[in-house]
Amino acid sequence: MQESKNSYRQVMKATSLFGGVQVFNILISIVKSKFVALWIGPAGYGIVTLFNTALNLVAGMTNLGLDQSAVKDISFSYNNEKPEGVARTISILKRLVWFTAIIGALLMIVCSPWLSELAFESNEYSFSFIWISIALLFKQLSNGQLAILQGLRKLKQLAKANLYGNLLGLLISLPLYYFYRIDAIVPAIIISSFIAFIFTFYYLQKEKIEPAKLSNKEAFSEGKPMIQLGVVLSISSIIGLLVAYGIQIFISQTGGVVQVGLYNAGFVILNSYVGLIFNAMGTDYYPRLSAIIDKIEAIRKTVFEQAYIAILLITPIVVLFLAAAPLIIVLLYTDEFTPIIEMVRWGILGMVFKAVSFSMGYIIIAKGDSKLFIKTAIGFNALLLVMNVLGYYYGGLEGLGISFLVYYFIHFIAIRIIVKSRYNFFFEKSFYAVFSICILLCLASFLVTYIETSFIKYGAFVLLTLISIIFSYIQLDKKMNIKELFSKVFKRK
Repeated sequence: MQESKNSYRQVMKATSLFGGVQVFNILISIVKSKFVALWIGPAGYGIVTLFNTALNLVAGMTNLGLDQSAVKDISFSYNNEKPEGVARTISILKRLVWFTAIIGALLMIVCSPWLSELAFESNEYSFSFIWISIALLFKQLSNGQLAILQGLRKLKQLAKANLYGNLLGLLISLPLYYFYRIDAIVPAIIISSFIAFIFTFYYLQKEKIEPAKLSNKEAFSEGKPMIQLGVVLSISSIIGLLVAYGIQIFISQTGGVVQVGLYNAGFVILNSYVGLIFNAMGTDYYPRLSAIIDKIEAIRKTVFEQAYIAILLITPIVVLFLAAAPLIIVLLYTDEFTPIIEMVRWGILGMVFKAVSFSMGYIIIAKGDSKLFIKTAIGFNALLLVMNVLGYYYGGLEGLGISFLVYYFIHFIAIRIIVKSRYNFFFEKSFYAVFSICILLCLASFLVTYIETSFIKYGAFVLLTLISIIFSYIQLDKKMNIKELFSKVFKRK
């Protein structure tokens, strides 16, 4: 029983640590988005979106997925107490990352006219993409260093690198946007990526990892399994980025660059602000799952704990966002961004299903099941592209929100079927009882948004918010005895 409590507490500890970092990063992002939106408007925000998407696309095409596959190899060696294997894997990763970073930067320089033409239908931004190749170089190096910290499960160092890098990036980029407006976009992207690299380098150096001696030939030869899995993960990322880019291009050509800015603002709310739970959990969850991937009973237990905590944490957040969406959007951006309210309200319902499919989907990655992973990546991304295009074509931004909800529901059902038939993974019935209540709470909150009488509407929202918080607390307390946990913390003080 105590072992079970400790296991849940470990998940909550990691979530709290990175959740706190994510919250702080979100506050940084809110401040940045607020002022950037104020100083360059939706059109400028759309330009930032297109630059960053192109940057991520080229990075995804050239990084060979090493930032994900290396985490699996490092965590497995680390968990099985193989220090020499850990050091050698890290040295191989560093060598390969330098190679992919340089290739990525060169590719962006060569393709800069094409990227400018594709995104903006002119060559006006070709030199901008050439400059952004510098940001790509630092981005790839940073991701490699973060992968090492994640694989070693150095959670505090990982959190600090993220936190301080984002904070300093904000303090430097804001004055640039104030004085130079749209002209500050490219310098701000470059400077932010360089600062992130400096902090990841600093915290990795503190680990004092002895480098293993190896030649370039040995690095590529011994790193072949890492590259093979990484390439599959990279292809999946590229497909996802291509889909995201395709949707943005479709919106840009159909509704204009302002609509791209609005779409991206809504997407950020759904995936960065509400989705902070997934980012916080994934950091510790992936290496933990990779370390026990050959034990099905341990997998069932780990995934259950992850999904259980995920739905109980995400439910009050969804209810609160549904209640305060108009206020939150104006606070995050400006009044010009209110057209995304309905998109956010529909899309946020999908986050409840994503919380569960997210937990199950990592089994495929941690197993290293390359063929299945690439098939599911192609299928799901094709579905997302078709649904988003149809959603926007027929329903505008609100149609996009509806398409996100339907997609995440289908994704949940499909992943559940796949992991059951492939790995004999399943949840106990007790999980679905809690999950169903969470869905009902979120659905009730969504329906309340259509009540026209303000007094009744906000009274119902307050009630549903309190119910969701109390319900989540009671369920979590059953698993980890929150009162006992707090008492131990206070005794230490």
